[in-house]
Amino acid sequence: MGPTRRMLLVGLPRFLTDAWSWLNYKPVMASTYDGRPHRALAPEVQATWLPPEAVRRLAAYKLLAAYDSNQAGELAALAGNAEAAERREFGDPSSFVDTTLAHVIGKTQQIVVPGAEHAKDDQATPEAVAAAATQERLREWAEAELLPLRMQACERKTVLLGDGVYLLAWDPEKGRARLQTFDPGFYFPVIEDDADPGGYPNRAHLAWEIPEDPKHGIKARVRRITYELGPIEPAARPDAANGADRQGPDVPADAEATVAGPGDVFDTATGRIVRTYPWAPDKASTVTCYLTDAEWLLEDLRHGQALDDFPLGKARFRERADGTVLNRLDLRIDFLPVVHISNTIADGEHFGQSSLAKVFQALDELAETDTDSARASATTGAPIIALAGSHAEVDRITGRPKPLDIAPGTVFQLADGGRMDVLDTSGQLAELRARVEELRERAAVNARLPAVSLGTVDPSDVPSGYALQLSLGPLDSLVDAMRLARAHKYALLLKMVQRLHQAGQAEGWPAGPPLPARLVFGPHTPTDRAAILDEVIKGVSAGVLSLETGIRMLQDAGYPIEDAREEVERIDARRAPSAEPHESTTASEEKRQEGKEDSPDDRPGGPQRDRAEAA
Repeated sequence: MGPTRRMLLVGLPRFLTDAWSWLNYKPVMASTYDGRPHRALAPEVQATWLPPEAVRRLAAYKLLAAYDSNQAGELAALAGNAEAAERREFGDPSSFVDTTLAHVIGKTQQIVVPGAEHAKDDQATPEAVAAAATQERLREWAEAELLPLRMQACERKTVLLGDGVYLLAWDPEKGRARLQTFDPGFYFPVIEDDADPGGYPNRAHLAWEIPEDPKHGIKARVRRITYELGPIEPAARPDAANGADRQGPDVPADAEATVAGPGDVFDTATGRIVRTYPWAPDKASTVTCYLTDAEWLLEDLRHGQALDDFPLGKARFRERADGTVLNRLDLRIDFLPVVHISNTIADGEHFGQSSLAKVFQALDELAETDTDSARASATTGAPIIALAGSHAEVDRITGRPKPLDIAPGTVFQLADGGRMDVLDTSGQLAELRARVEELRERAAVNARLPAVSLGTVDPSDVPSGYALQLSLGPLDSLVDAMRLARAHKYALLLKMVQRLHQAGQAEGWPAGPPLPARLVFGPHTPTDRAAILDEVIKGVSAGVLSLETGIRMLQDAGYPIEDAREEVERIDARRAPSAEPHESTTASEEKRQEGKEDSPDDRPGGPQRDRAEAA
């Protein structure tokens, strides 16, 4: 089931409601009778191979990208609005996106496996040790794959466009799973009519059009990468595969098939091939994931031929570095290694919504007011002057008066009764500037980005820390909702990483069910580190907080503490010498109370001996 789309007939035009109907007020977005975007918005979205339900989504992506790069006026001019070419754009949409992104992902991102913090306990369980080992391996993988950098790229697209896409693939040369980010405009999931729109599809395409290059004689093409779950099929004989697979569609239909791949078993009861995956050693599976990577010439596609219906007979299949043809290649995994990140919590929709959706019209109004303000400032800085009683110099060639050149120190001689009038637009300029600030503040409120988060408030204007905390309430709820929408997707990503290393038989990755891991984002608002440090000191000293809890509070506040357990051990090691006399004194006191040690007065010499020894 694709995006929700309803059309109600109201007179001649149609009232269209879908996940991107908040853009219908833009003429370029719904300029035709059936609601299709204007060709000037993006000619490529009119390609015949695109699924019909994807056209408006791609058009929305293009429009949002234009606002992010200060090209909204240029786009409107291409659609026929000539005045839009003079539109002033000062990066407000980009500022909103960057601010939201910074708060959502926080200053730090850390992979955490529950239970790993107990691995160094005196009586650590095998589960805690395994959790710590898995956590360390995942962190090493994240560092090798530059996960924070790739997350910045993907999450910015997610905040701006509403969607982001990660792709995982096993690299046998590097011996680890590789992580890529894709533009969501290349992502085309195949969602069945009876499937949950917010669920996980069984088939997904990554497709895009490659423009022609007449200089090098290259024709326009369409590349399609397909991941599909399906029943395990018999493996072709090596001699047939080496020749037939390279030719893709020319494989003989009656090619003899042998038994399945290594480790596969033919189940006579069901008539299917079953396979045991390393992450589920006690459960046989009949499903695997197939990869197809091919290109088609655009001229070979018939009009109206959908993305799923490309003719395999005209496909040119790509090959891996080892020469393997990517035509329904069995990846020997039972999941699609594609993770779609949604910016908002799905409510019957597979795709998310941009963070600019609710303030898009306010951003338009802000740009228009900025344009009017720029025009008013031009007439204020270089005002229009009217002279009466002055004779302008005449051009001898044209016979027309020459334009007056007004500069500092210019003197005009006026006749009796002459005067000079200046058009003063400073009042209008002040009103326009006030209007700009009003619109910016309203857009920030509707986007749930308080002025303090945008950096437009003077710290001296904040009456108290409590008032500041209250002003950040809308931002807190926004970040909580956006992180909730991402939590299970990143948990799924880390689960796939573990499975790919198990499937690739990577060293140090044991077989068995993958351990639950999650990505923890750092605090999204500044913290008073001095106040938290003072709170921890008082709490630990008074015995109401354990040292481990205090260390974790300092970690959350941003102190450079990598491992709470190691930090506790270092603290104990530093104070161990001073703790020994205290411990011995305490032991002596316990012995005295138990009657196991004589009183100082009962020992030979008594108090006098003690004083002598002290001297």
